[in-house]
Amino acid sequence: MLVLLVLIPLFLGILQVALVLMVRNTLASAASEGARYAATLDRGPADGAARTRQQIDEAISGRFAQDVEADTVVVNGAPGVRVTVHATVPALGIGGPGVSITVTGHAVEEQP
Repeated sequence: MLVLLVLIPLFLGILQVALVLMVRNTLASAASEGARYAATLDRGPADGAARTRQQIDEAISGRFAQDVEADTVVVNGAPGVRVTVHATVPALGIGGPGVSITVTGHAVEEQP
């Protein structure tokens, strides 16, 4: 019985870390995809933000896609697009104190 007092919190902590990493990786992938989409010749930052929201909604949940920003920046001296996603992952996915995550995706704009 005493072993469970150590194993249960350890197991729940591992699950929380896995959840946060999965959400972070998914958000980073969606932000990068949105930036690449916005950097194509006939698209703009608003298109990239919409694409990012769509990717997040399809992959995990729309609640993580509520704070998405896209703007034009300079990437290594070339014009580009940056998509930033801010989200909070709740404790074990069910509520409680959350872990704030901010991820950014960059892409260089296509030139005609």
